[in-house]
Amino acid sequence: MREHLLALTAKIAAALAIRPEVFITHPAELRVLSAMSEDELGKFAAEHGWEAVRRIGGRQIEFYNDASVRVCDL
Repeated sequence: MREHLLALTAKIAAALAIRPEVFITHPAELRVLSAMSEDELGKFAAEHGWEAVRRIGGRQIEFYNDASVRVCDL
């Protein structure tokens, strides 16, 4: 499961580098994220400078860059 989370993290980061938000709707990707509790999902997002919101009863998870967090890639 860890390798799936790493791949999904890379996908989200790449999308957020060019767009303000990304919606995760693919069942396989949702399965990886749905295994996390609400707190774990929030912590995962915060570690990367993102916010996460579950929508449509968990059938969609939205990630967007958190404007209150500044992540420096040095």
